[in-house]
Formats: sequence, C-alpha cells, structure tokens
Amino acid sequence: MKSGESGTDAPEPPAKRRRDAGATREAILRSAVAAFTRHGYDGVGVREIARDAGVTAMLINRYFGSKEQLFAEAVDTAFAPRTVVSGEAGTLGRDTALTLVARTASGADRLDPFLLMLRSAGSPRAAEIVRTGVERHVGRDLAARLPGPGADERAELLLSVLAGVWLMRKVLGTQALAGADPAELAGRIEALFEPLVSPPEAASTQD
Repeated sequence: MKSGESGTDAPEPPAKRRRDAGATREAILRSAVAAFTRHGYDGVGVREIARDAGVTAMLINRYFGSKEQLFAEAVDTAFAPRTVVSGEAGTLGRDTALTLVARTASGADRLDPFLLMLRSAGSPRAAEIVRTGVERHVGRDLAARLPGPGADERAELLLSVLAGVWLMRKVLGTQALAGADPAELAGRIEALFEPLVSPPEAASTQD
C-alpha cells in the first residue's frame, strides 16, 4: 500500500529535508574554505561562494547569518584536522619535521590552512578570527602535548617555525630550502624543534 492509502511513508519527507539541509551546509562550507583559501577574506563575496556551492546568497545568510560567521566556520573547518604537527611528546619534533618537509616538497598538496591564514591576514577582523582558530585547533592541542612549563609559548614558537619554513620553501620557493636534501633538511628542522618540544630542564641539560 502506498502512502495515500496507509500513511506509512509520511515521515520520509521531513527526514529527506534534514539530510538535504546537512548536505547543503557542507557544500557551502566546502565552497567557502576553497574561496577564502584562494582569495582571502576580503577578496571574495558571499555571492561567489553561493554560486560555487549551487545555492543563493540568501540561503548562506539563512544558514550562517553573515559572511563573517561563515568565515569563522570555514576557519574551524580548515584548521581542525592535523595537517603537519604529528606525533606525541617523545617523537613530536622528528615526526613534525619529516611531515613538514614532505608537505612543502615540490608537487605536494597545498597546505590550505596556511594559505587561508596568509591571504586573510590583511583584514584585521579576519586576522582575529584566524588567530582564534589557530589557538583553538592547533596551539592548544600542541601545547597539551608539550611537557613542562611555558607550553603555550613554546607551542606558538614551534608554529612560527612551521609557518616560516612553509612560506620560504613552498610559497616563495627559495633555492636553498626548495633544493635541500629532504633528510638533511628534516634533521636541521628537528634540531630547531628540539628545545621547544623538550621540557626546559631537559633542554638545558642537553646544552
């Protein structure tokens, strides 16, 4: 018997609408992350994001409220996964150095969170949102894995080294870093990381 006779199919349309709403929201977020990564916060409008997502600008405002709120969720989406920082306290420096060298090699996939950060830094409000996202998803997670005092400061210093190597090796493609032997480069980066990932007392003892 069909729904017109038995009513057994009546609950299906609301369920379908809920699934469609979730898929639409995900499509908008994917489009937003891609657009903000390519153009930065000030370089793209809601209409462009809506067009690429196959929706209207009005629908974006309905789901996210404003471009600023959409950007904040795009930042959360971009920075939530671990892309470079890897390993636990004992192997964090080595593992992260190896991952960084691999992810900044010629032909490697782009590190979109870094591009989003770089291209949106010119907007004070966007920079504030990115800073909050970095601290929430990367800085705090990293600091929690660093033993000893001063973990927050050491975590952000490590992230600064990461960002600098990415910028020089991947974005600018400076000759020395782009052409460096991967194993040797990873070893040098690990040596930079070591005082930051080790407890201050251990680093002093090694000196």
